[in-house]
Amino acid sequence: MRELGAFPLISTLPGIRKAAVVAVGTGLLLAVSPLASSAQAAAKAPTVGGKGAFLLNNSSSATVFSKTPDTRRQMASTTKIMTAAVVLNIKGVDLNKKITVKQAYRDYVVREGASTADLRTGDKVTVRQLLYGTMLPSGCDAAYALADAYGTGTTVAARTKSFISKMNATAKTLGLKNTKFDSFDGISPSNNNYTTPRDLAKIAQYAMKNSNFRAVVKATKYVAPATTSAGKTRTYTWYNTNKLLGSYKGAIGIKTGTGTAAGPCLVFAATRGSKTLVGVVLNGTDRYADAAKLLDYGFGTTTAKTMKLRTLPATAQQD
Repeated sequence: MRELGAFPLISTLPGIRKAAVVAVGTGLLLAVSPLASSAQAAAKAPTVGGKGAFLLNNSSSATVFSKTPDTRRQMASTTKIMTAAVVLNIKGVDLNKKITVKQAYRDYVVREGASTADLRTGDKVTVRQLLYGTMLPSGCDAAYALADAYGTGTTVAARTKSFISKMNATAKTLGLKNTKFDSFDGISPSNNNYTTPRDLAKIAQYAMKNSNFRAVVKATKYVAPATTSAGKTRTYTWYNTNKLLGSYKGAIGIKTGTGTAAGPCLVFAATRGSKTLVGVVLNGTDRYADAAKLLDYGFGTTTAKTMKLRTLPATAQQD
């Protein structure tokens, strides 16, 4: 893959989480890419509070930093990275196609106590809007709508199951042996939705190849006008739960996730100059501080020391 200011352009265009942590290894591994600058190589690797972490160079895919990189962990709403990637990589996908919001989507987020885009029954929203609703406020209702729309079968249950199969098929295509999805949004019905820091970084790297995905996850705010069942216009306003955006210079995404078993999670990316770094923090104590320290390590900078996090509006979703 060639190095860009961000990522190569191509034509086509993560509430409460339920799951058990599946651990297959312990220990700390720090790896410095042989392609790292001499300044970085001489720098002391940072200490991060997350139980798992990984940072890679987007251009070379070389490992810059890792901590328990292959230990399987619950991933919470970072699952939605794969949800969006599957939709965006469907050949000929029409992002302007309108989807009618079903009551089942609202009932689901109420039942699960899940994060929501607050989609209203009967509203017609586009696929593009659903992607923003999935990735910015971490709307489980929006993710549900996408899985229902792009799975196959005669029932909602069959279609969502089919869509999750597509998520797993994509993981297999990417060669990920320590990732499994049983959920389109991170709420795991069978406690069998897991990944590793290394695998999740590769999923993020894959998703960020898509220009429309990059546009979605980089936005701090999105306003979406939708048509109601009565033919009127309703305006949705969504804020990105990823506070690294607008706080760390060069941050360009990607997705938060929080769950009882998973803890606070963050998948992130940043570009400075010609270098783009993609990273993961799983089960963190201060995921944003961890991400900033990792990025500073990769870039050879000291931004983390002075970083002040962007404040979300009181009405915004938290994830």
